[in-house]
Amino acid sequence: MVVYEIDKVSFRLRTQHDLTWIKKYGTVFSVIDETGSGCISFGVANGEEKYFIKIAGVDTIDAEIPPKESVETLKNAAGMYQTLKHPNLVELLEHYGYQDYYIAVFRWVEGGCLFDYWNFEKYDKNPDIISPAVRFKELPADRKLSAVEDIFSFLETVAANQYVAVDFYDGSLIYDFETDRMTICDIDLFRRQPAVNDIGEDYWGTKRLKAPEEYILGAVVDEVTNVYTLGAMLFDFFGTFTTEEIGRRYTTRSFLPCPKERWSLGDEAYSVILQAVEHDRDKRYQTIAKFHESFRKAVLVK
Repeated sequence: MVVYEIDKVSFRLRTQHDLTWIKKYGTVFSVIDETGSGCISFGVANGEEKYFIKIAGVDTIDAEIPPKESVETLKNAAGMYQTLKHPNLVELLEHYGYQDYYIAVFRWVEGGCLFDYWNFEKYDKNPDIISPAVRFKELPADRKLSAVEDIFSFLETVAANQYVAVDFYDGSLIYDFETDRMTICDIDLFRRQPAVNDIGEDYWGTKRLKAPEEYILGAVVDEVTNVYTLGAMLFDFFGTFTTEEIGRRYTTRSFLPCPKERWSLGDEAYSVILQAVEHDRDKRYQTIAKFHESFRKAVLVK
């Protein structure tokens, strides 16, 4: 492991890399270096302009894929940011190859990531610091429901363009508590349909939210899969789980709904979300739009 510092911001990589060229964009003020994607990301400020710069091919300390695969993944993702353009998707400003890297430059988005795993150690050491996930969880239902509308809208755009969201989870979301704006910040592993699970049990995604087919080699991964993922996410937003229950998702490799008495949106909405996370694909809503319609009706009934 090699430790670097740019503008007093330190980061770690497995091997030697000279990334000082990033200063052409301005002053580095933040970094995310603990990624399985093999990308390192910097927050860079140039006067009033701020950028989020993702660099593939740097061999991060937690990389789950080799640098060349990281480069191809980001290069492919760049086109998807254009195809799936949406008011709540982070804006890609430019992308290009440089040396052995691939670089994507995004407009900076204010707010907090709802699963900022790179800060977990900080929260453990400083219990007075409230994470964005906890802050979001404690918001009034109407503010969270407004943010959920943005997620539904984006996933409907994904489906309409014949794509499927892969590795989509709370770590893909940035919420601005000042403006109540939800931004989708990471679609790098989304796939064009038709798509299948070509990896098996270790298919991309967190075990907290993955659909059953995302553990089965050769299984179809599609809009119905995304219904499940979003349903599981909504259970986390509006339900309460013990630490043991969340841990059980990892050990059993399956999402487990919270009991109805720990659900905050009423019986009708609970039934709708239960249908979304049915183990049997045929019993789920078959489209995000149908799930959205049923959910909206249900929360009005509560």
